[in-house]
Amino acid sequence: MPGQPGLLRTLIEDLDVVVARDPSLGGRWEALGHTGLSAVWAHRVAHRLYHRRLRTAARTVARIARRRTGVEIHPGTVLGRRVFIDHGASVVIGQTAVVGDDVTIYQQVTLGAVGWWTDNHRPPGARRHPVVGDGVILGANATVLGPVTIGDRALIGAMATVTEDLPPGARVYAARSVVRPAPALRPVPDAVPGADPAPAPSPAHDAVRVLASAGSW
Repeated sequence: MPGQPGLLRTLIEDLDVVVARDPSLGGRWEALGHTGLSAVWAHRVAHRLYHRRLRTAARTVARIARRRTGVEIHPGTVLGRRVFIDHGASVVIGQTAVVGDDVTIYQQVTLGAVGWWTDNHRPPGARRHPVVGDGVILGANATVLGPVTIGDRALIGAMATVTEDLPPGARVYAARSVVRPAPALRPVPDAVPGADPAPAPSPAHDAVRVLASAGSW
């Protein structure tokens, strides 16, 4: 990613990319209420606070954004220009992740770490999260874990999991669901319309019938 523009220009680019990539929107005014845009804008502010060592304030902004949008982006995450988060529900991006320019992220995407059992043994300051190149598309529920690098213009399909580096332009797809023919339907016996089904006899009812037939009463 080359040199970054000023905050205002970046925010305008974020707005324009939402209008361009979401066909359900009628224009800029409608896009202002887009969940993904709100999450990205909040992160732009939180990230600047984070690097000014105002970390409590940065985390507060991130927590508010998470509650309002369902998107959790650590204030330390580096987001490039024109990042588009569609729908936004349950998107998680970790502290040391780097997301390039013109990246599209769908719902339930995770850019996460492998786990504390591995990360606690890394050198201090080591990267734990992915680096995502420019123009990458991350499909719904895609998961990228660890300090891997995703090359420019790669596509990671819905439900796919990536734990290793990908070259530029790579395509990753999850296994398709197995479709089987429907089982044969069992015939249902005809019933008298409006009639209640007879209740099944209970063991106590059977015992009463046996005693009555034996003349005990």
